[in-house]
Amino acid sequence: MQISSPSLAPARLVSHVHAQQPRVLVFGGAGFLGSHLCEKLLSQGKKVICADNFDTGRMENIAHLCGKSAFQFIRHDVVAPLAVEVDEIYNLASPASPPHYQADSIRTLKTNLFGAFNVLELARARGIKVFQASTSEVYGDPEVHPQPESYWGNVNPIGPRACYDEGKRGAETMFACFRAQHGVDTRMARIFNTYGPRMRPDDGRVVSNFVMQALCGENITIYGDGQQTRSFCFVDDLIDGFVKLMDAPSSNGEPINLGNPGEFTMLELAELVIGLTGSRSKITYRPLPVDDPRQRRPDITRAKDKLGWMPRIPLAEGLVTTIDYFDRYLTQAAPRAHVG
Repeated sequence: MQISSPSLAPARLVSHVHAQQPRVLVFGGAGFLGSHLCEKLLSQGKKVICADNFDTGRMENIAHLCGKSAFQFIRHDVVAPLAVEVDEIYNLASPASPPHYQADSIRTLKTNLFGAFNVLELARARGIKVFQASTSEVYGDPEVHPQPESYWGNVNPIGPRACYDEGKRGAETMFACFRAQHGVDTRMARIFNTYGPRMRPDDGRVVSNFVMQALCGENITIYGDGQQTRSFCFVDDLIDGFVKLMDAPSSNGEPINLGNPGEFTMLELAELVIGLTGSRSKITYRPLPVDDPRQRRPDITRAKDKLGWMPRIPLAEGLVTTIDYFDRYLTQAAPRAHVG
């Protein structure tokens, strides 16, 4: 891997064509989504440089990739600049679940704002495309349903979720400014709820919570009355959307929703998980957290029209794969828990 100092010359939407193995830098590449993206890129014959500080990413997510000649890992925090010669950049660096991003809210905000600036500076210097993993959280607790990209959102800027919500909104603004002022070729995806293998057991989001509780025979915890809704996209579908967006021949920099428009209540999800696991878990209810959205469903018209993308994997099918992953995790963890 060649490391050098980036040039200060501005990029003007330069597209490089590489005859062999483009080099792709993935920030947050050891995380849930990032590790799946690294796999996908390698399967396309690309060289992948994975950068992660293991804040929420895990080495076990990429251990199977480390022996591949086309894969390199750098332990790096996106809050600091990184000078490396690459042909594309994906920025997935940020904790994404409420327990993780609220644990150090200032760090979360810095990761999203300073991180966006650093990856954009690198893209500007190299004259390359750069992808930003944004989020449906930019819509806050939406007053428009489903949410199109034209909706500006309903976000509490000083609430407990603001470090992530406003961090991602600020990152989108940074991307828009670099595109307008420096001509950087930017791609932005607003990600809706995604699930699948390699989610952390302590992720804190609803799918991993429900599956772990069901497999462990614990009561399943629903916050609120269970009638709030989410739309769940299997990780393989989402990663296909990432690549389609990045590989699109042109982009005007507009954000694109990526998610599954199938909408389920929390109670429906809990009952489905109980049925698929064969668990005897009961459902218990706790108060709804502050600023927790009541409804969330993407309008994916833009993704279908611009990218020819739409999710293929239904919730029940994706949950079976996810449950199997967590079941294997618990089986492997059990012997270690009794050592000594």
